[in-house]
Amino acid sequence: MKLAALFSGGKDSCLAVQRALERGWAVTKLVSITSRNPESYMFHYPNIQLTEMQARAAGIRLVKGVSEGVKEEEIEDLEEILRPLTREISGIVVGALASRYQRDRIASVCRRLGLSMEAPLWGEDPGRLWREALKKGFSIMIVGVACEGLGREWLGRVIDSRALKELEKLSNKHRFHLAGEGGEFESLVLDAPFFRKRLVVKKAKSKWQGDSGYYWVKEAGLVDK
Repeated sequence: MKLAALFSGGKDSCLAVQRALERGWAVTKLVSITSRNPESYMFHYPNIQLTEMQARAAGIRLVKGVSEGVKEEEIEDLEEILRPLTREISGIVVGALASRYQRDRIASVCRRLGLSMEAPLWGEDPGRLWREALKKGFSIMIVGVACEGLGREWLGRVIDSRALKELEKLSNKHRFHLAGEGGEFESLVLDAPFFRKRLVVKKAKSKWQGDSGYYWVKEAGLVDK
């Protein structure tokens, strides 16, 4: 079974790829979609350009697409990007965890294209997934925050066990989703078990506006593990 993974470069899509590979599935392509709308309902926004470097680190071919990011039209963009791949793959791996909005729309595209949809993280406890990722050696950086309880000090922070405990306490106090499923925060994976090399951020800049902000990576590179 050859699969393509919808790939944002964040923790959920990377963990979904890791689980797929552990199950013996052949992930032959990563599909990265750049949204021109920073408020996209479907697609990851900050540092999406780094998926090219992550794909090289993983040794998996990257397929790139662009969406205007218009709500309910994004799914049509996704279908057009996936359609040419149906000759080469039988299904799609997604990192959906709790968002029915995204999961249902991707499932509808898969049905129309005759593809299976594999969601190996769906319905699982986010705290357990965080701990699984850290135990397996994922290096995950926070690159966007947009909720009460998370300030600019989280931008550019790489999550370790101590930071995870802080994040869990803030999630419980301020009632945001611990996996960031509602857009409360965004992440960037610097290293994963399926990476042959790891990413190193060489130059970055934080941009804060009001009560939210992004950590923009200006320059990065790949180094041996």
